[in-house]
Amino acid sequence: MLSSRLFKTSYTKGMIKFILIVLTIIAALIVSVHASNLYIYKEKQSDAVETIERPAMIEDLIVVNTPLPNMRVGNPIQMQGEARGFWFFEASAPVTVVDWDGRIIGEGFVTTDGEWMTEEFVSFSGTISYDLPEDSYSTRGAIIFRKDNPSGLPENDKALEFPIEFIQ
Repeated sequence: MLSSRLFKTSYTKGMIKFILIVLTIIAALIVSVHASNLYIYKEKQSDAVETIERPAMIEDLIVVNTPLPNMRVGNPIQMQGEARGFWFFEASAPVTVVDWDGRIIGEGFVTTDGEWMTEEFVSFSGTISYDLPEDSYSTRGAIIFRKDNPSGLPENDKALEFPIEFIQ
């Protein structure tokens, strides 16, 4: 009787350990898969802003040459880069500028410099003005390049977001 109870207790503890290990592995896989789908350039945790000397990009979809991540930008912001033709609709794609708190402070479009109805890379350019509120906590914000999605279907949404610093 006693050995039966000990067997059940050790068996139960072993199963609990096994289940916890399996759940930990599954959680780690989910986090790693989710993290690989994010296209956001993270800032350093210090107050110093470091300009990344390479263009922001989603590999094989869009490359933004100007501005660079963490770059100090004037008003209006000059934008240049290239993206696959299907990033655009009617030769344009939306761009949003947000402040530190995520408030939209500028909206506009980049337009293609050539034929956009292709699957190849197409050059784009544009300017966007912003109004940084006086009550803004920081001169940092972000610029978001969105794939134009006239269908409105979430599976067609794509965006490239990276930090910038506003010159006042």
